[in-house]
Amino acid sequence: SMLPRLKPRCYDDLVIEVAIVRPGPIQGDMVHPYLRRRCGAEPVEYPSEEVREVLQRTLGVPIFQEQVMKIAIVAAGFSPGEADALRRAMGAWKRTGGLDPFRERLLEGMREKGYPDEFAQRIYRQMLGFGEYGFPLAHAASFALLVYDSAWLKCYEPAAFTCALLNSQPMGFYAPAQLVRDARAHGVEVRPVDTCASGWDSTLERRADGEPALRLGLRVVKSLSQSGADRLVAARAERPFASVQDLATRAALDRGDLEALASAGALASLSGNRHLAFWQVAATERPVPLGFATARGADLGEGRPLIPAPSEAECIAADYASLGLTLGRHPLALLRARLAAAGLSPASEVARAANGAPVRTAGIVLMRQRPSTASGVTFVTLEDESGQVNVIVWERVGSVQRRALIESRLLEVHGELQQQDGVTHLIARRLIDRSALLGELLTRSRDFH
Repeated sequence: SMLPRLKPRCYDDLVIEVAIVRPGPIQGDMVHPYLRRRCGAEPVEYPSEEVREVLQRTLGVPIFQEQVMKIAIVAAGFSPGEADALRRAMGAWKRTGGLDPFRERLLEGMREKGYPDEFAQRIYRQMLGFGEYGFPLAHAASFALLVYDSAWLKCYEPAAFTCALLNSQPMGFYAPAQLVRDARAHGVEVRPVDTCASGWDSTLERRADGEPALRLGLRVVKSLSQSGADRLVAARAERPFASVQDLATRAALDRGDLEALASAGALASLSGNRHLAFWQVAATERPVPLGFATARGADLGEGRPLIPAPSEAECIAADYASLGLTLGRHPLALLRARLAAAGLSPASEVARAANGAPVRTAGIVLMRQRPSTASGVTFVTLEDESGQVNVIVWERVGSVQRRALIESRLLEVHGELQQQDGVTHLIARRLIDRSALLGELLTRSRDFH
Protein backbone atom coordinates (compact mmCIF):
# COMPACT_ATOMS: atom_id res chain seq x y z
CA SER A 1 0.00 0.00 0.00
CA MET A 2 3.04 2.29 0.14
CA LEU A 3 3.49 2.78 -3.61
CA PRO A 4 0.11 4.44 -4.32
CA ARG A 5 0.78 6.87 -1.48
CA LEU A 6 4.41 7.69 -2.23
CA LYS A 7 3.97 7.71 -6.04
CA PRO A 8 7.69 7.47 -6.92
CA ARG A 9 8.65 9.62 -9.89
CA CYS A 10 12.40 9.09 -10.04
CA TYR A 11 15.22 6.86 -8.84
CA ASP A 12 15.76 8.93 -5.68
CA ASP A 13 12.13 8.30 -4.72
CA LEU A 14 12.80 4.56 -4.97
CA VAL A 15 15.77 4.94 -2.62
CA ILE A 16 13.47 6.56 -0.05
CA GLU A 17 10.77 3.94 -0.70
CA VAL A 18 13.22 1.13 0.07
CA ALA A 19 14.51 2.77 3.26
CA ILE A 20 11.20 3.95 4.70
CA VAL A 21 9.52 0.52 4.84
CA ARG A 22 12.13 -0.85 7.28
CA PRO A 23 11.25 -1.49 10.94
CA GLY A 24 13.34 1.50 12.06
CA PRO A 25 11.40 4.24 10.26
CA ILE A 26 8.11 2.47 11.00
CA GLN A 27 8.78 2.19 14.74
CA GLY A 28 10.18 5.72 14.84
CA ASP A 29 6.95 7.18 13.39
CA MET A 30 8.67 8.52 10.28
CA VAL A 31 6.47 6.96 7.59
CA HIS A 32 3.22 8.90 7.96
CA PRO A 33 4.85 12.33 8.52
CA TYR A 34 6.89 11.85 5.33
CA LEU A 35 3.86 10.75 3.29
CA ARG A 36 1.75 13.66 4.58
CA ARG A 37 4.48 16.14 3.71
CA ARG A 38 5.04 14.59 0.29
CA CYS A 39 1.38 15.03 -0.68
CA GLY A 40 1.21 18.53 0.80
CA ALA A 41 -1.06 17.66 3.72
CA GLU A 42 1.54 18.76 6.31
CA PRO A 43 3.99 21.68 6.10
CA VAL A 44 7.72 20.99 5.97
CA GLU A 45 9.46 22.99 8.67
CA TYR A 46 13.08 23.06 9.82
CA PRO A 47 14.21 24.49 13.17
CA SER A 48 17.50 25.70 11.64
CA GLU A 49 19.34 26.03 8.37
CA GLU A 50 21.80 23.34 9.50
CA VAL A 51 18.97 20.87 9.99
CA ARG A 52 17.51 21.86 6.61
CA GLU A 53 20.76 20.91 4.88
CA VAL A 54 20.65 17.47 6.50
CA LEU A 55 16.95 16.63 6.10
CA GLN A 56 15.80 18.58 3.03
CA ARG A 57 16.15 15.50 0.80
CA THR A 58 13.61 13.62 2.93
CA LEU A 59 11.26 16.52 3.78
CA GLY A 60 12.50 17.01 7.32
CA VAL A 61 12.21 13.35 8.35
CA PRO A 62 15.41 11.36 9.13
CA ILE A 63 15.16 8.18 7.04
CA PHE A 64 18.80 7.15 6.53
CA GLN A 65 21.37 6.32 9.21
CA GLU A 66 23.75 8.97 7.84
CA GLN A 67 21.13 11.64 8.48
CA VAL A 68 20.85 10.60 12.11
CA MET A 69 24.63 10.89 12.49
CA LYS A 70 24.68 14.35 10.89
CA ILE A 71 21.79 15.55 13.07
CA ALA A 72 23.75 14.44 16.13
CA ILE A 73 26.70 16.53 14.90
CA VAL A 74 24.94 19.72 13.78
CA ALA A 75 22.10 19.77 16.34
CA ALA A 76 23.60 18.13 19.44
CA GLY A 77 27.28 19.00 19.06
CA PHE A 78 28.55 15.42 18.68
CA SER A 79 32.05 14.92 17.36
CA PRO A 80 32.43 12.68 14.27
CA GLY A 81 33.73 9.94 16.55
CA GLU A 82 30.74 10.22 18.87
CA ALA A 83 28.40 10.16 15.88
CA ASP A 84 30.02 6.96 14.64
CA ALA A 85 29.57 5.39 18.08
CA LEU A 86 25.90 6.40 17.84
CA ARG A 87 25.70 4.65 14.43
CA ARG A 88 27.19 1.48 15.89
CA ALA A 89 24.70 1.58 18.77
CA MET A 90 21.81 1.89 16.31
CA GLY A 91 23.17 -1.08 14.35
CA ALA A 92 23.43 -3.21 17.50
CA TRP A 93 19.64 -3.80 17.47
CA LYS A 94 19.46 -3.40 21.28
CA ARG A 95 22.04 -6.15 21.90
CA THR A 96 24.46 -3.84 23.72
CA GLY A 97 22.14 -1.41 25.47
CA GLY A 98 20.94 0.46 22.43
CA LEU A 99 20.81 4.23 22.56
CA ASP A 100 20.20 4.68 26.29
CA PRO A 101 23.79 5.81 26.99
CA PHE A 102 23.39 8.60 24.41
CA ARG A 103 20.01 9.92 25.50
CA GLU A 104 21.08 12.70 27.88
CA ARG A 105 24.00 13.72 25.68
CA LEU A 106 21.67 14.11 22.69
CA LEU A 107 18.86 15.94 24.49
CA GLU A 108 21.17 18.24 26.42
CA GLY A 109 23.23 19.00 23.33
CA MET A 110 20.15 20.07 21.38
CA ARG A 111 18.91 22.21 24.27
CA GLU A 112 22.26 23.99 24.47
CA LYS A 113 22.02 24.79 20.76
CA GLY A 114 18.58 26.30 21.26
CA TYR A 115 16.43 23.59 19.70
CA PRO A 116 12.90 23.17 21.12
CA ASP A 117 12.44 20.28 23.53
CA GLU A 118 9.64 18.87 21.32
CA PHE A 119 12.07 18.67 18.37
CA ALA A 120 14.76 17.06 20.52
CA GLN A 121 12.39 14.43 21.91
CA ARG A 122 11.01 13.64 18.43
CA ILE A 123 14.49 13.20 16.97
CA TYR A 124 15.45 10.90 19.85
CA ARG A 125 12.32 8.77 19.38
CA GLN A 126 13.15 8.49 15.70
CA MET A 127 16.68 7.43 16.58
CA LEU A 128 15.23 4.76 18.85
CA GLY A 129 13.34 3.46 15.84
CA PHE A 130 16.64 2.93 14.03
CA GLY A 131 17.55 0.52 16.83
CA GLU A 132 14.90 -1.75 15.25
CA TYR A 133 16.79 -1.79 11.93
CA GLY A 134 17.18 1.10 9.52
CA PHE A 135 19.08 1.43 6.26
CA PRO A 136 22.17 3.47 5.43
CA LEU A 137 21.83 5.46 2.22
CA ALA A 138 24.24 3.28 0.23
CA HIS A 139 22.32 0.14 1.17
CA ALA A 140 19.00 1.65 0.14
CA ALA A 141 20.49 2.95 -3.11
CA SER A 142 21.76 -0.52 -4.03
CA PHE A 143 18.37 -2.09 -3.40
CA ALA A 144 16.65 0.70 -5.33
CA LEU A 145 18.78 -0.08 -8.39
CA LEU A 146 17.44 -3.65 -8.33
CA VAL A 147 13.92 -2.28 -7.91
CA TYR A 148 14.35 0.02 -10.91
CA ASP A 149 15.74 -2.73 -13.13
CA SER A 150 13.02 -5.16 -12.08
CA ALA A 151 10.26 -2.61 -12.65
CA TRP A 152 11.65 -1.78 -16.11
CA LEU A 153 11.75 -5.45 -17.07
CA LYS A 154 8.24 -6.11 -15.78
CA CYS A 155 6.90 -3.12 -17.71
CA TYR A 156 8.70 -3.55 -21.03
CA GLU A 157 9.60 -7.27 -21.10
CA PRO A 158 6.92 -8.99 -18.99
CA ALA A 159 7.41 -12.40 -20.65
CA ALA A 160 11.15 -12.46 -19.92
CA PHE A 161 10.57 -11.08 -16.41
CA THR A 162 8.04 -13.78 -15.53
CA CYS A 163 10.14 -16.49 -17.16
CA ALA A 164 13.14 -15.57 -15.00
CA LEU A 165 11.06 -15.54 -11.81
CA LEU A 166 9.59 -18.96 -12.58
CA ASN A 167 13.07 -20.37 -13.12
CA SER A 168 14.20 -18.92 -9.79
CA GLN A 169 11.50 -20.56 -7.66
CA PRO A 170 11.07 -21.00 -4.77
CA MET A 171 11.41 -17.33 -3.85
CA GLY A 172 9.58 -14.19 -2.76
CA PHE A 173 6.02 -13.44 -1.83
CA TYR A 174 4.31 -14.69 -4.96
CA ALA A 175 3.81 -18.30 -5.99
CA PRO A 176 4.03 -19.35 -9.67
CA ALA A 177 0.23 -19.29 -9.98
CA GLN A 178 0.12 -15.57 -9.19
CA LEU A 179 3.12 -14.78 -11.39
CA VAL A 180 1.54 -16.54 -14.37
CA ARG A 181 -1.86 -14.97 -13.76
CA ASP A 182 -0.33 -11.49 -13.58
CA ALA A 183 1.67 -12.06 -16.76
CA ARG A 184 -1.44 -13.14 -18.65
CA ALA A 185 -3.32 -10.10 -17.33
CA HIS A 186 -0.58 -7.98 -18.90
CA GLY A 187 -0.89 -9.58 -22.31
CA VAL A 188 1.69 -12.36 -22.11
CA GLU A 189 0.74 -15.60 -23.87
CA VAL A 190 1.60 -18.49 -21.55
CA ARG A 191 1.86 -21.90 -23.17
CA PRO A 192 1.42 -25.17 -21.25
CA VAL A 193 4.03 -27.70 -20.26
CA ASP A 194 4.52 -29.98 -23.24
CA THR A 195 6.85 -32.96 -23.55
CA CYS A 196 7.19 -32.12 -27.24
CA ALA A 197 8.30 -28.52 -26.62
CA SER A 198 9.31 -27.77 -23.00
CA GLY A 199 12.81 -27.83 -21.59
CA TRP A 200 13.60 -28.15 -17.91
CA ASP A 201 13.40 -24.37 -17.46
CA SER A 202 10.63 -22.16 -18.72
CA THR A 203 11.61 -20.52 -21.99
CA LEU A 204 10.52 -17.86 -24.46
CA GLU A 205 9.12 -18.82 -27.87
CA ARG A 206 8.54 -16.51 -30.81
CA ARG A 207 4.92 -15.98 -31.79
CA ALA A 208 3.76 -15.46 -35.37
CA ASP A 209 3.59 -11.69 -34.76
CA GLY A 210 7.17 -11.64 -33.45
CA GLU A 211 6.22 -11.11 -29.80
CA PRO A 212 7.55 -13.53 -27.15
CA ALA A 213 5.37 -16.22 -25.61
CA LEU A 214 6.23 -17.96 -22.35
CA ARG A 215 6.50 -21.73 -22.46
CA LEU A 216 6.26 -23.38 -19.04
CA GLY A 217 9.17 -25.67 -18.26
CA LEU A 218 9.19 -29.23 -17.01
CA ARG A 219 10.50 -27.95 -13.66
CA VAL A 220 6.96 -26.89 -12.70
CA VAL A 221 5.72 -30.51 -12.89
CA LYS A 222 5.51 -31.87 -9.37
CA SER A 223 7.23 -35.23 -8.72
CA LEU A 224 9.08 -35.20 -12.06
CA SER A 225 12.77 -35.96 -11.57
CA GLN A 226 15.24 -33.60 -13.21
CA SER A 227 17.27 -36.55 -14.44
CA GLY A 228 14.20 -37.93 -16.19
CA ALA A 229 13.45 -34.53 -17.69
CA ASP A 230 17.04 -34.25 -18.92
CA ARG A 231 16.81 -37.63 -20.64
CA LEU A 232 13.49 -36.60 -22.21
CA VAL A 233 14.96 -33.39 -23.64
CA ALA A 234 18.04 -35.22 -24.93
CA ALA A 235 15.96 -37.92 -26.65
CA ARG A 236 13.66 -35.32 -28.22
CA ALA A 237 16.69 -33.48 -29.63
CA GLU A 238 17.51 -36.59 -31.68
CA ARG A 239 14.04 -36.74 -33.24
CA PRO A 240 10.47 -35.88 -32.22
CA PHE A 241 8.49 -38.33 -30.15
CA ALA A 242 5.95 -40.41 -32.06
CA SER A 243 3.88 -41.58 -29.06
CA VAL A 244 3.84 -41.98 -25.31
CA GLN A 245 5.38 -45.44 -25.75
CA ASP A 246 8.14 -43.95 -27.89
CA LEU A 247 8.85 -41.27 -25.27
CA ALA A 248 8.88 -43.78 -22.42
CA THR A 249 11.27 -46.08 -24.25
CA ARG A 250 13.75 -43.57 -25.62
CA ALA A 251 13.88 -41.37 -22.51
CA ALA A 252 13.91 -44.42 -20.20
CA LEU A 253 11.30 -42.88 -17.92
CA ASP A 254 10.01 -44.84 -14.97
CA ARG A 255 6.36 -45.11 -13.99
CA GLY A 256 6.61 -42.24 -11.51
CA ASP A 257 7.93 -39.76 -14.09
CA LEU A 258 5.38 -40.85 -16.68
CA GLU A 259 2.48 -40.45 -14.26
CA ALA A 260 3.77 -37.04 -13.21
CA LEU A 261 3.74 -35.93 -16.85
CA ALA A 262 0.28 -37.40 -17.40
CA SER A 263 -1.08 -35.66 -14.27
CA ALA A 264 0.31 -32.34 -15.49
CA GLY A 265 -1.28 -32.64 -18.92
CA ALA A 266 2.21 -32.56 -20.41
CA LEU A 267 1.48 -35.57 -22.65
CA ALA A 268 -1.51 -33.90 -24.32
CA SER A 269 0.18 -33.44 -27.70
CA LEU A 270 0.93 -37.18 -27.81
CA SER A 271 -2.11 -38.68 -26.12
CA GLY A 272 -4.94 -36.18 -25.89
CA ASN A 273 -6.57 -35.50 -22.53
CA ARG A 274 -5.29 -36.61 -19.13
CA HIS A 275 -7.49 -39.70 -18.94
CA LEU A 276 -6.11 -41.00 -22.23
CA ALA A 277 -2.58 -40.10 -21.10
CA PHE A 278 -2.95 -42.24 -17.98
CA TRP A 279 -4.30 -45.12 -20.06
CA GLN A 280 -1.31 -44.90 -22.42
CA VAL A 281 1.12 -44.65 -19.51
CA ALA A 282 -0.36 -47.83 -18.08
CA ALA A 283 0.00 -49.50 -21.50
CA THR A 284 3.72 -48.79 -21.63
CA GLU A 285 4.29 -51.42 -18.95
CA ARG A 286 2.96 -54.17 -21.20
CA PRO A 287 5.36 -55.76 -23.67
CA VAL A 288 5.01 -54.69 -27.29
CA PRO A 289 3.05 -57.40 -29.17
CA LEU A 290 4.95 -59.42 -31.76
CA GLY A 291 4.43 -58.38 -35.33
CA PHE A 292 4.47 -54.63 -34.65
CA ALA A 293 7.65 -53.07 -35.88
CA THR A 294 7.40 -49.81 -33.95
CA ALA A 295 6.16 -48.59 -30.65
CA ARG A 296 3.60 -46.43 -32.44
CA GLY A 297 2.29 -49.52 -34.15
CA ALA A 298 1.73 -51.08 -30.77
CA ASP A 299 -0.25 -48.04 -29.65
CA LEU A 300 -2.46 -48.19 -32.71
CA GLY A 301 -2.97 -51.90 -32.25
CA GLU A 302 -4.33 -51.34 -28.75
CA GLY A 303 -7.10 -49.11 -30.10
CA ARG A 304 -8.39 -45.93 -28.50
CA PRO A 305 -10.44 -46.55 -25.35
CA LEU A 306 -13.84 -44.93 -24.89
CA ILE A 307 -12.79 -42.91 -21.84
CA PRO A 308 -14.68 -39.66 -21.21
CA ALA A 309 -12.60 -36.50 -21.15
CA PRO A 310 -12.15 -34.85 -17.74
CA SER A 311 -14.50 -31.99 -16.89
CA GLU A 312 -13.29 -28.39 -16.60
CA ALA A 313 -13.36 -28.63 -12.82
CA GLU A 314 -11.38 -31.88 -12.90
CA CYS A 315 -8.79 -30.28 -15.20
CA ILE A 316 -8.38 -27.27 -12.92
CA ALA A 317 -8.07 -29.51 -9.86
CA ALA A 318 -5.48 -31.65 -11.66
CA ASP A 319 -3.57 -28.52 -12.72
CA TYR A 320 -3.26 -27.28 -9.15
CA ALA A 321 -2.39 -30.73 -7.84
CA SER A 322 0.35 -31.36 -10.41
CA LEU A 323 1.57 -27.87 -11.34
CA GLY A 324 0.43 -25.52 -8.58
CA LEU A 325 -1.21 -23.32 -11.24
CA THR A 326 -3.69 -23.46 -14.09
CA LEU A 327 -3.96 -21.90 -17.52
CA GLY A 328 -7.69 -22.51 -17.41
CA ARG A 329 -10.23 -20.35 -15.68
CA HIS A 330 -9.69 -19.14 -12.13
CA PRO A 331 -11.15 -21.66 -9.65
CA LEU A 332 -13.60 -19.10 -8.29
CA ALA A 333 -15.05 -18.53 -11.76
CA LEU A 334 -16.57 -21.99 -11.41
CA LEU A 335 -18.03 -21.02 -8.03
CA ARG A 336 -19.19 -17.49 -8.92
CA ALA A 337 -22.91 -18.33 -9.22
CA ARG A 338 -22.86 -19.99 -5.82
CA LEU A 339 -20.89 -17.15 -4.23
CA ALA A 340 -23.19 -14.55 -5.76
CA ALA A 341 -26.24 -16.40 -4.39
CA ALA A 342 -24.64 -16.11 -0.94
CA GLY A 343 -24.31 -12.35 -1.37
CA LEU A 344 -20.53 -12.36 -1.80
CA SER A 345 -19.12 -9.69 -4.11
CA PRO A 346 -16.19 -10.26 -6.49
CA ALA A 347 -13.01 -8.22 -6.07
CA SER A 348 -13.93 -5.97 -8.99
CA GLU A 349 -17.10 -4.84 -7.19
CA VAL A 350 -15.29 -4.41 -3.88
CA ALA A 351 -12.87 -2.01 -5.57
CA ARG A 352 -15.79 0.19 -6.66
CA ALA A 353 -17.51 0.29 -3.26
CA ALA A 354 -17.66 3.57 -1.34
CA ASN A 355 -15.45 4.36 1.62
CA GLY A 356 -17.05 2.98 4.77
CA ALA A 357 -19.41 0.66 2.90
CA PRO A 358 -20.17 -2.77 4.40
CA VAL A 359 -18.66 -5.48 2.22
CA ARG A 360 -18.95 -9.26 2.01
CA THR A 361 -16.51 -11.07 -0.25
CA ALA A 362 -14.54 -14.30 -0.56
CA GLY A 363 -11.28 -15.23 -2.22
CA ILE A 364 -8.42 -17.67 -2.33
CA VAL A 365 -5.80 -16.74 0.26
CA LEU A 366 -2.62 -15.75 -1.56
CA MET A 367 -0.64 -14.73 1.49
CA ARG A 368 -0.79 -13.81 5.13
CA GLN A 369 1.63 -11.34 6.68
CA ARG A 370 2.00 -10.47 10.35
CA PRO A 371 4.97 -8.08 10.62
CA SER A 372 6.52 -7.60 14.04
CA THR A 373 6.04 -3.85 13.56
CA ALA A 374 2.27 -4.13 13.03
CA SER A 375 1.14 -4.59 16.68
CA GLY A 376 -0.48 -7.96 16.07
CA VAL A 377 -2.26 -6.95 12.85
CA THR A 378 -2.44 -9.59 10.10
CA PHE A 379 -2.56 -8.55 6.45
CA VAL A 380 -4.29 -11.02 4.13
CA THR A 381 -4.43 -10.90 0.33
CA LEU A 382 -7.42 -12.59 -1.30
CA GLU A 383 -7.82 -13.33 -5.00
CA ASP A 384 -10.68 -14.26 -7.27
CA GLU A 385 -11.19 -14.28 -11.05
CA SER A 386 -11.59 -10.48 -11.16
CA GLY A 387 -8.74 -9.27 -8.98
CA GLN A 388 -7.40 -9.04 -5.44
CA VAL A 389 -8.63 -7.69 -2.10
CA ASN A 390 -6.29 -6.56 0.68
CA VAL A 391 -7.73 -7.42 4.09
CA ILE A 392 -6.67 -6.02 7.46
CA VAL A 393 -7.38 -8.25 10.44
CA TRP A 394 -6.95 -6.50 13.78
CA GLU A 395 -5.43 -8.56 16.57
CA ARG A 396 -8.68 -8.82 18.57
CA VAL A 397 -10.55 -10.13 15.50
CA GLY A 398 -7.78 -12.54 14.54
CA SER A 399 -7.45 -13.97 18.04
CA VAL A 400 -11.17 -14.76 18.28
CA GLN A 401 -11.36 -16.19 14.75
CA ARG A 402 -7.85 -17.58 14.59
CA ARG A 403 -8.70 -20.92 13.00
CA ALA A 404 -10.42 -19.36 10.00
CA LEU A 405 -7.61 -16.80 9.69
CA ILE A 406 -4.78 -19.33 9.75
CA GLU A 407 -6.24 -22.41 8.06
CA SER A 408 -8.52 -21.12 5.30
CA ARG A 409 -7.62 -21.62 1.66
CA LEU A 410 -10.89 -19.99 0.58
CA LEU A 411 -11.79 -17.25 3.06
CA GLU A 412 -15.08 -15.36 3.34
CA VAL A 413 -14.70 -11.92 4.89
CA HIS A 414 -17.35 -9.52 6.19
CA GLY A 415 -16.13 -6.04 6.97
CA GLU A 416 -15.94 -2.35 6.18
CA LEU A 417 -14.18 -0.87 3.17
CA GLN A 418 -11.49 1.73 3.82
CA GLN A 419 -10.19 3.96 1.03
CA GLN A 420 -7.42 6.48 1.51
CA ASP A 421 -4.92 8.06 -0.89
CA GLY A 422 -5.79 5.60 -3.64
CA VAL A 423 -5.34 2.57 -1.36
CA THR A 424 -8.24 0.23 -0.60
CA HIS A 425 -8.42 -2.14 2.35
CA LEU A 426 -11.18 -4.28 3.78
CA ILE A 427 -11.27 -4.06 7.57
CA ALA A 428 -12.37 -7.53 8.66
CA ARG A 429 -15.10 -8.03 11.23
CA ARG A 430 -15.96 -11.69 10.54
CA LEU A 431 -13.95 -14.52 8.96
CA ILE A 432 -15.45 -17.76 7.64
CA ASP A 433 -13.52 -20.73 6.26
CA ARG A 434 -15.07 -21.76 2.91
CA SER A 435 -12.25 -24.06 1.81
CA ALA A 436 -14.64 -26.99 1.43
CA LEU A 437 -16.08 -25.30 -1.65
CA LEU A 438 -12.77 -25.73 -3.44
CA GLY A 439 -13.08 -29.50 -3.36
CA GLU A 440 -9.71 -30.94 -4.29
CA LEU A 441 -8.10 -27.77 -5.66
CA LEU A 442 -4.79 -27.74 -3.85
CA THR A 443 -4.14 -24.01 -3.49
CA ARG A 444 -1.48 -22.88 -1.06
CA SER A 445 -0.94 -19.46 0.51
CA ARG A 446 2.39 -17.80 1.26
CA ASP A 447 2.55 -17.01 4.99
CA PHE A 448 5.07 -14.59 6.49
CA HIS A 449 5.33 -13.82 10.19
